Amino acid sequence: MSDIQVKVVERRREAEGIDSFELARVDGSPLPAFSAGSHIDVHVPGGLVRQYSLCNDPLERHRYRIAVLRDPASRGGSTSMHDKVKAGDTLTISEPRNHFPLEHAPHILLLAGGIGVTPLLCMAQRLATSGGSFELHYCTRSLARTAFEREVAAFGERTRIHLDEGDAAQKLDLPAVLAAQPPGARLYVCGPGGFIDFVVKTAKDRAWPADHVHVEYFGAAPADTTGDQAFQVRLASSGQTYAVAADQSVTQALSAHGVEIMVSCEQGVCGTCLTRVLEGECDHRDYYLTDEERAANDQFMPCCSRAKGPLLVLDL
Repeated sequence: MSDIQVKVVERRREAEGIDSFELARVDGSPLPAFSAGSHIDVHVPGGLVRQYSLCNDPLERHRYRIAVLRDPASRGGSTSMHDKVKAGDTLTISEPRNHFPLEHAPHILLLAGGIGVTPLLCMAQRLATSGGSFELHYCTRSLARTAFEREVAAFGERTRIHLDEGDAAQKLDLPAVLAAQPPGARLYVCGPGGFIDFVVKTAKDRAWPADHVHVEYFGAAPADTTGDQAFQVRLASSGQTYAVAADQSVTQALSAHGVEIMVSCEQGVCGTCLTRVLEGECDHRDYYLTDEERAANDQFMPCCSRAKGPLLVLDL
């Protein structure tokens, strides 16, 4: 996949702490097509690469639109976008990738927490255009923090906005919402980790099929690394073995020896660095693989995950 040079056509304040950026090719030609749930890598000022979901209509080819929350706990990406990127600037982005695709179902339940509305807004636009059955529940702190409020409201009775600061009657009653879904419905949830975990646990407690619950995390919670131990990784192609220190990721250890694995988020969220494991037991710390995929123990995220034993043999 090749990089694309884009111009920031417009930057707009969407809510308190949230700005959107409309991007178009520098040469004015159409952008690659994308599907609902897709994201792009954005090379932000300062040399960082961050992932942002596309939140415009997937039928559009003349622009991509992303929204960025200024996060006080940011590792530099969101603050750089807010402080250094303005209309008229040029950015480098990737072609769209989709690890959160819409799958066919008689009804789609979309649950958004805060800035997690971005991929779900794109899904709602796609479903509205195609005549799909859906409902969108959007949970935010306050109306001032509610991005795209008018666009969400335009879907009419299919959407509800739930405010933390509002009265109890309008807050999300998740058990009741889940109970009201028709057989075969699929659930898509995106937002802060705590919100996603609450939704997933509630769905599991109510016997929702795990393969009908789809999640996308924006960032990983800080991991407890106090018990981390050194281990080794062996590359199947060369037989070379490299040490991974207790305070080092696999990708960092390999990079120090000239073995590069493509990475992007470096938090185990985006799936870019997914690598096959041929031998050894993985200590999975990602937010990308399902429980079943982790149990298979044949792939892991070397940007964040480790080994439970002394050695991992990788298909590299």
